[in-house]
Amino acid sequence: MADLRTKAHEADVTVWVGKAGIASVVDELDDQLGDRDVVKVKFLRASRGGTTTEELAEELAEKANAEVFETRGNTAVYTR
Repeated sequence: MADLRTKAHEADVTVWVGKAGIASVVDELDDQLGDRDVVKVKFLRASRGGTTTEELAEELAEKANAEVFETRGNTAVYTR
């Protein structure tokens, strides 16, 4: 768990969710999780609308068959 936390902390954001919403990044997140242990996703203001980052993060996790490891601010870290 500490190792995963370190990887999550050191990871750069590689997926951005914008006004196109989470549907446009499901495949990208899935592909990246196939190559690495953790993927960091940034939810831009345009993607959030009236929802929270946590709600969007959970919805994206469900669609990409992933787990939300943590959310901090407008960023979520995913793992499998």
